[in-house]
Amino acid sequence: MKNLTLDNIAFATGGVLYGTLEEEQKEVSSVTTDSRKVEPGCLFIPIVGERADGHNYIDQAAGKGALAVLSERVLEKPPCPYILVESSLQAVKDIAKFYLSGLSIPVVGVTGSVGKTSTKEAIASVLSQKYNTLWTEGNFNNELGLPLTIFRLREEHQIAVLEMGISDFGEMSRLADVARPSLAVITNIGTCHLENLGDREGVFRAKTELFAYVKNGGHVVLNGDDDKLVRLKDACAEEMSPDADMKEGSLEFRARQLGGKGIRPVFFGMGETNDVYADGIESRGLLGTTCRIHLFGQEFTVNIPIPGNHMVQNALAASAVGYLCGLTTEEIRAGLEKQQALGGRFRMVQTEKFLIVDDCYNANPMSMKASLNVLHDGGGRRVAVLGDMGELGKDEEELHRQVGVHAAECGIDLLICAGTLCRSMAEAAKEAAAARQKAGTAAEGAVPPLQVVYFPDRETLLRELPDYIEEKDTILVKASRFMKFEEVVEKLKTL
Repeated sequence: MKNLTLDNIAFATGGVLYGTLEEEQKEVSSVTTDSRKVEPGCLFIPIVGERADGHNYIDQAAGKGALAVLSERVLEKPPCPYILVESSLQAVKDIAKFYLSGLSIPVVGVTGSVGKTSTKEAIASVLSQKYNTLWTEGNFNNELGLPLTIFRLREEHQIAVLEMGISDFGEMSRLADVARPSLAVITNIGTCHLENLGDREGVFRAKTELFAYVKNGGHVVLNGDDDKLVRLKDACAEEMSPDADMKEGSLEFRARQLGGKGIRPVFFGMGETNDVYADGIESRGLLGTTCRIHLFGQEFTVNIPIPGNHMVQNALAASAVGYLCGLTTEEIRAGLEKQQALGGRFRMVQTEKFLIVDDCYNANPMSMKASLNVLHDGGGRRVAVLGDMGELGKDEEELHRQVGVHAAECGIDLLICAGTLCRSMAEAAKEAAAARQKAGTAAEGAVPPLQVVYFPDRETLLRELPDYIEEKDTILVKASRFMKFEEVVEKLKTL
């Protein structure tokens, strides 16, 4: 790995290298925190976790050929060269920052409350039409996952697309300090991680910590349909008032940060007031969406292969990034049309009996509602199997109720809820469905009556689920990750 000699690693981490002069100049071939993935020539970094202490595997790593290891403790009988550091987790970030700075390739940083992973995939698919692109895999978007993604970069890569996920103030600063993006994308400001961030204004402040680390003269791409982000359009365009609120994290503070770097945000969205927008939108059901994208005065028609209006938003963000990175409209179109759904993220699973929409990777109120909207386009009975959403703070019950009301209003046939918090979702859905029927909105079949079923936990759901599923159903499965609804998908596959 370029410039990752043991001497440079010690320098980057502020650690002390214990090894010979000859060993100091050797470059590691890879970096890992997983002793099972140790290979000859690698650097093994032991992480102290809740369940295991990586220091217990240092001898094993050396035995498998690791060139060196890091350690937070003095090793009495070191089995190989090692670098003594104060914190292995901080060292991982320090090494990644040093390594990435030596590669001198542009970085696209992607964050947001909803859709950052699917947007990252769309951006990567587009950029791959012109550049050798590396992007974040799976959920490697936190303070450990981001550096591990960076360690996959090699000199042949021409651009990196890095996803950054946070749950508290300060995390974005630590991630962005490592990534130092030249182009940053924020998909939206939603109701995620409210336990720590308080409200959407707190989410705005936390996500936009990213601005301080975007390179001077770079680009920031924002969702112009988001009421929190669109405020930056006027704030960045107008001359700052002398009495403007310069409190750190405020709208005015963020606008000044961008202005000081010579950055005018680029906005994408459905309206013509955005720099990049879409019209002529036609749903092809679960086969995807066709739309016309207007891109800085140019336009093209594209068939997006993954269903949902949110995928149009993703395509707009990816188009903006592609344009700013020098791609033609034909290259952008080709990349958008080659997108593939990830496992657990609106992946279509066709069995002999029905169609499963596997969207169980994670969930929050915004993504739940968006997925229910897409389910409406399914064939046969439209069934939603939904589970609890986590990290919603003091308003968690009300936010679950709002999803229940939306389920009753979006025209699906059966709502199956499971989990403690989903009791509120089920109750609200029943109330809203009954009210709609009483008001006569279901007359003449305009709105089919909604059947609602509730189970207290996943185990009961798995046991009772077969009694509620019929052939030719289209079944959406979605919940927060801790609910382990991938087990529901596997159960449905066997029916």
